[in-house]
Amino acid sequence: MSARNNIEKEQPLDARQQSLAVISALVATGNIESLKIQFNTGLDAGLTINEIKEELVQLYAYCGFPRSLNGISSFMQILEERKKNGITDVAGKESTPLKDSTDTYERGRKTLEILTQTPQPRPAPGFGEFAPRIDAFLKEHLFANIFDSDVLNYQQRELVTNAALAAMQGTEGQLQAHIGMGMNTGITAEQVKAVFDIIEKSVSKEQASKARAVLSNMKKQVN
Repeated sequence: MSARNNIEKEQPLDARQQSLAVISALVATGNIESLKIQFNTGLDAGLTINEIKEELVQLYAYCGFPRSLNGISSFMQILEERKKNGITDVAGKESTPLKDSTDTYERGRKTLEILTQTPQPRPAPGFGEFAPRIDAFLKEHLFANIFDSDVLNYQQRELVTNAALAAMQGTEGQLQAHIGMGMNTGITAEQVKAVFDIIEKSVSKEQASKARAVLSNMKKQVN
């Protein structure tokens, strides 16, 4: 028992964090059959119903409504099956009512400043000036309406985001940005590597290699 506990302490990600990452990767790639298994694993590891629901809601912003809705439908099925089998799952905390009366764009802009630790002009340079509506959606829907909910904290949300972006093709630029944001919330390089190990097991070695290359290039830029 002591040896097993020592091994668990050495893991960069605890069981709940691992489940969040695997669920995210499987939703992003549309692997529903494996996702159903992982929902059970996550609930058994201590994730609450509301934490998983919040993760699935957040993922719509990164991998689209179809994948998010498919994940939600599958989660509902698993919860019903567990209920029939006499398993009572913990609902978990509800989102704390929002007290900040600042407009949603401004709340989202401030959240992004916290995550990036850099000033965020209004509108965002480049894409925000060219397509102001997408800048508004990014700030208002994602970094305000979604991130305002404290069912998941910023670190958990960035863990979820990193896993989703690493699982998908063609999102290396966004992955680099969110690795940085995740580290600003306290995620370590070892935990990022552990997420990519999860990608290798649950998605593909090719995707994991691409993600590791992004992290490696970031280290070179720092050095």
